[in-house]
Formats: sequence, C-alpha cells, structure tokens
Amino acid sequence: MALFKKKQSFAPVPGAMPRHIGIIMDGNGRWAKKRGLPRVAGHREGAENFKRIAEYLLDLNIEYSTFYAFSTENWKRPQDEVENIMSLLVDYLHEWMTMQKEKNMRLHFIGDRSAFSPQIQSLMAEVEEKSAHYQNHLNLALNYGSRSELVKACNELLSEGNRNISEDDLSAHLYTAGQPEVDLIIRTGGEKRLSNFLLWQSAYAELYFTDRLWPDMKKQDIDDALAFFAHRERRFGAIIQESGKR
Repeated sequence: MALFKKKQSFAPVPGAMPRHIGIIMDGNGRWAKKRGLPRVAGHREGAENFKRIAEYLLDLNIEYSTFYAFSTENWKRPQDEVENIMSLLVDYLHEWMTMQKEKNMRLHFIGDRSAFSPQIQSLMAEVEEKSAHYQNHLNLALNYGSRSELVKACNELLSEGNRNISEDDLSAHLYTAGQPEVDLIIRTGGEKRLSNFLLWQSAYAELYFTDRLWPDMKKQDIDDALAFFAHRERRFGAIIQESGKR
C-alpha cells in the first residue's frame, strides 16, 4: 500500500485506470468552520460536490465507485446535524428519481438500513430498482462500518450451516458481493486512516491522501489521484520479474 500526500505531480499513463475507487469524503465541517458557517452548510456543499465528482467518475468510465457518506459512528453527532444529513439524503434521492442526472449509473446502498426511517428505506429500494439496468456502479455507504459488515457476513454463513469458511464465501456475503476489490482509496481532509471503510475489499488498494477538504475537491484533484495510481507498481504480494530474474 502506498501512503501519498498530494504535493507531487505525475503525468498520467494511458490505460492504467482503476476499476473500483473508494472515496472517504472528509472535511465538510472544517470547510464550514473556516468560513464562519454552520456545519450543515459544509454538508450541503459536500453533497453538491459528491454529485459533481460522481458524475465525473462516470465520464471517466470508472466501473465501480464507493463513497463513504455516513458511518455507523456518525450517529453520535449532534441530533440536529444528523437530521440535516438525513434531509440532504432524502433530497438527493428525490432529485435522482425526478431527474436521473446520473445516467447509466447503478446505485447501490451499502450498510445497515434498519436504522433509517421507513421513508428513506423505501426511497433507497426504489432508486436501486429503477437504476438496476444501468452499467456503471455507484455504492453509497450509509450507516456503514466494515467491522459490522464482516460480522454480518460471518453470522450469515454460520446460520447457513457453514463451518469451514473460505475467503470466497466471506466475499460473497459482503455488501459489495460480485464487485471487484477496491483498487484506489482517496481520502480528503488530511487524515491518514481508513476509518473502518472497506477493510476487506481494500486489502491491496493504493491509498491516496490529500489535505483538500471534501467540498473543495475538484476534477483536477481526481486526475492527480488517478495519475498517482497509474504510476504505482502493483505486485499483490508477488515479486516483479525483470529481465528474467526474480
């Protein structure tokens, strides 16, 4: 894995594109604080930027993208902040239903939905159904935590009578079952940790960290992350052979 802080610049390598990108959208609150605004203003701007970046990944023909929108730990935030985030989620789902701006994008919501209101759960199901025929996949991680996902998968396998569990068995019971593993994780906001995000799926992911706060993240920043990825030598635990030598 590579730890990288955006300061260098790289020339892109044609054809060396990730199939699956995970993005930890961090820095909404700090973005608002820097401007003397309430935290909800940062979440609102972050939600708008999510739509811009998701559409840009679609333009780049990235097959799979997973955005970390709301973790299992985020319920601990002040109630009014959580309510504002839920309101933004409902607005986004209604917008998608009426405009379907994310054309050719199949939406999939990963995480435990039971904590959400019946209205939100119904909207999630409807959006998934209406987008099921699209090609490129967008996963939106909501009430998601990788550890709880792994526990859920193990419990499902045990309830099916499995006692000798393989890696393939476990992968088949994750929220991302059937999808390729993550190639590149981008985290904004300057922190350098995964924060319980796609721990199993990102075993060999390249890690790209930037100080850019999420609402300020631009298309060029995505290009920089992709150029960084293109220059990584991905070995997956093996030794690269050079001139017939190991």
